[in-house]
Amino acid sequence: MATASDGVAAPASHQRSRIIVGVDGSDASIAALRVARALAEPLSAPVEAWACWDVPAGYGVYLAVGIEGFKYAADQVLQQALADAFEELPAFVHPRLVRGKPSPVLVDASRNASLLIVGRRGHGNFVVGSVSSACVSHAHCPVLVVHAPEDGAS
Repeated sequence: MATASDGVAAPASHQRSRIIVGVDGSDASIAALRVARALAEPLSAPVEAWACWDVPAGYGVYLAVGIEGFKYAADQVLQQALADAFEELPAFVHPRLVRGKPSPVLVDASRNASLLIVGRRGHGNFVVGSVSSACVSHAHCPVLVVHAPEDGAS
């Protein structure tokens, strides 16, 4: 089961030696998880699979009772993405649910990472999506943008 973010900074030993992967359940984010696994051993870095969730704008305070539904849905997406990416979850891959919008959350997380990996969900062959674009533009560590595999590729 994924764990909720508690806002506590990572221990000093892991401040810069981790790979963070933005996970949204897309084919590109599943490919990003697989790339992270391939890079984790050579970089001697644990992998954190981050799924971001938030209450959609406009729901206001009236939704306070239903807030867990959004968190649960994000957890289901994260768990399914991990299952799709790996036959068995590697011990060095740690799932995290983090409340907030993906772009600012991942950019902030990049302060304490050695690498940030995101999938490309933009439309067309050369256009990156808004999250990957924000990460490339504002991250505090190197960013790897992974394209979804073409149909038939694994």
